Amino acid sequence: GSTLFGSAKAIFIEEFLTKLKKTDKESKEILDFIIKNAKTSNFILWESKEILKRDLPLFKDAVVKFFKLPKNIFLLLDNLKPNNAKNILNLFHQALESGIKEELILFMIQRQVRLLLALFSSGSNGSIDELIRLAPWQMEKLERQAKLFNDSDLIGIYKKLYEIEIAQKTGASSLSLIQNIDILLLEM
Repeated sequence: GSTLFGSAKAIFIEEFLTKLKKTDKESKEILDFIIKNAKTSNFILWESKEILKRDLPLFKDAVVKFFKLPKNIFLLLDNLKPNNAKNILNLFHQALESGIKEELILFMIQRQVRLLLALFSSGSNGSIDELIRLAPWQMEKLERQAKLFNDSDLIGIYKKLYEIEIAQKTGASSLSLIQNIDILLLEM
């Protein structure tokens, strides 16, 4: 797109290297296009998995950046359970100190509660796509965690998460997002 001071082209391609087949005509055309236009356009290749070293020589001047979430966010999610407020609160603030934004933490908590609710309502048969995509070890962890809650508690937590998000987006809360999450975690 155009910028205020000139026109720079940025082209985003998702999962190109993961799905790249050097014998595939379409992949070869895209690769040729990238190489031909690399000097006049910025190409951002987003991959959900780490890029293999054998794929890097295709792009001489590539800048590779690896974005991995700190492990303490997953520790926080695994420790979401009733009567664990002190531990959860401590893990929440550790996650903040490690650079994770409170909006991402809120999203991850929402996702975890949504998975627990889906598991609670459907068992392990996977009523939502996110459950189906989980590895067996993740499903086992989630099932153990779900047993610690009852469905009305999970629905209440999910409703509070929704209210926090609406209040933050509409400016209806006099508290910061961190303070709202603190209160939610204390009430668990």
